[in-house]
Amino acid sequence: MARDSLLLVAQCQLGDERIVHEVRVRNLSEGGLMIELDRPAEVGTRVWLNLRGIGEIVGKVAWSMAGRMGIALDKPIDPKKARKPTSGTAKSSVS
Repeated sequence: MARDSLLLVAQCQLGDERIVHEVRVRNLSEGGLMIELDRPAEVGTRVWLNLRGIGEIVGKVAWSMAGRMGIALDKPIDPKKARKPTSGTAKSSVS
């Protein structure tokens, strides 16, 4: 499965926590992603992420080490949507 290397910021919740962590997404594919987070999480922990251009996605921790985690997603996503600009196209006014 091809992975795009990138750097995005996303919001993340782990397991039963109510705390929303800001994480950096380092790579992304249809079935998973790698995030950077300063706290460890157990393999199998449920993860909710809100990712620009895609919205809320759900998965579980596949691996965790040294401030990074691999997340296996429950449903495939289109990783290209995360790369699209979030603002609308600029309109020029001509008099």
